[in-house]
Amino acid sequence: MANFPQDYPGGSRSRVTRAGAAIRDGTAGFEDLVIINIWRAAHKPVLNTFQAILRNRTRGTGVVVAQRHKRQRTIFGKLRRFPKMELSRMDDVAGCRLIFPNIAELYEFRERLHQAQFKHKRRNEVNKYDYISKPKDTGYRGIHDVFEYDVRSEVGKASKGLLIELQYRTAAQHAWATAVEVIGFITASQPKFQQGDERYEIAMTYASEIIARAHEDRQSALTHMTDEEVLKGFVDCDHELGLMNLLRGLNAADEAVSAKRNVILMFSDTEPLEMQSYSSATEALRVLFTLEQQNPTKDIVLVRADTSDEVRIAFRNYFSDAREFIHLIESGCQILASHRTMNLQGLTILDVPPSEG
Repeated sequence: MANFPQDYPGGSRSRVTRAGAAIRDGTAGFEDLVIINIWRAAHKPVLNTFQAILRNRTRGTGVVVAQRHKRQRTIFGKLRRFPKMELSRMDDVAGCRLIFPNIAELYEFRERLHQAQFKHKRRNEVNKYDYISKPKDTGYRGIHDVFEYDVRSEVGKASKGLLIELQYRTAAQHAWATAVEVIGFITASQPKFQQGDERYEIAMTYASEIIARAHEDRQSALTHMTDEEVLKGFVDCDHELGLMNLLRGLNAADEAVSAKRNVILMFSDTEPLEMQSYSSATEALRVLFTLEQQNPTKDIVLVRADTSDEVRIAFRNYFSDAREFIHLIESGCQILASHRTMNLQGLTILDVPPSEG
């Protein structure tokens, strides 16, 4: 096998891009996989740097910060979904997520971050990935920024120029996105990627509209619809799919997450959730790559946060727990129904009794 230069992880941008193309074409060999793993692992200092920046700036605010290293399986899936994408330009292999109590605090924090005096450069225009002002057709809401990592030290220079995506969401927006991912885990459909049974995607678009209108005084992707039409649309979908009962019936993983900061989660269609915890991020990353090679059919992810509570909040989907989403929908339906006198005779909203108080 070739020896790779140390000035760029994997040898060169073009070599990483070719390795990604080989994955897409189904022609990847052992060397291609090694190159991709070297390049992917080089994002670790990028993650660590940005996590430190964000935690310092959110200390004492109640904002949740968590990082995630994009899974090998997810990277490969994205390459196949986007035939023109070059792996070396994929901007979300490293990612940090910030979860805010409300939209006002989200925008205020983001504006301050944009004004910060650090060497890392934001690559996108301010409004390019603002999916709160202009939600996606699927109902996804949140804001993304892409930063280019800069470093002057010899030790870290191999990671210079790599990209990281910052995601900003409110707790309500995150609960919706969590539920979308849960559906992807427990059904044959992937509404996140507009794949599978379209009814799940439609139901979650209605759900996004309910949450936006009832809890954030905003609108999502269905601005042309009345509250009544939105409620009826969601309830009709729910009656067809049994979506809310499906989510209510999920058993959240009851294993206690260790106080160790690095947690590997392994999902299988036929086996229970497996969790492994590590104090060392380096050791966790080494084990992650080994497990991915040994278990190609399993969905394996490494999550890292400062406390087990933050792991549960920021990555709640990996514990199959959509309780916050359920609460937002149940209360949201009641809120919207109470805004107007609606012609909903004979329609029981999610079979939920009126809220007390």
